[in-house]
Amino acid sequence: MTPEAKVKKKVIAQLKLMKAYYFYPVTGGYGRSGVPDIVGCYGGNFFGIECKAGSNKPTPLQQKNLDDIVNQGGIALVVNEENASDVGRLLSSLVQRNPSGEKKTDGLFLRS
Repeated sequence: MTPEAKVKKKVIAQLKLMKAYYFYPVTGGYGRSGVPDIVGCYGGNFFGIECKAGSNKPTPLQQKNLDDIVNQGGIALVVNEENASDVGRLLSSLVQRNPSGEKKTDGLFLRS
């Protein structure tokens, strides 16, 4: 298993515990290049997680996609071996929930 695959495995384990919705986007063929490794939703917030090994940094295209997610109100994380265990805590602290626990969709609050 590659070092980056080990990081992804740790991240996915936390997302499963949190019961977050997530998937691995396909970038070949009709897919889009530069999309984060893991994309999902938690607590009504869209997130993108780019997994890296060691001191590797996102490519300029990956960084542009992460910036685009943040500029639209989403959460973007770059994760490596050092902070992979913190993904659950980071996502939980960044998620915006309203006090009544309603789910926010397209700016409207809907009862579950």
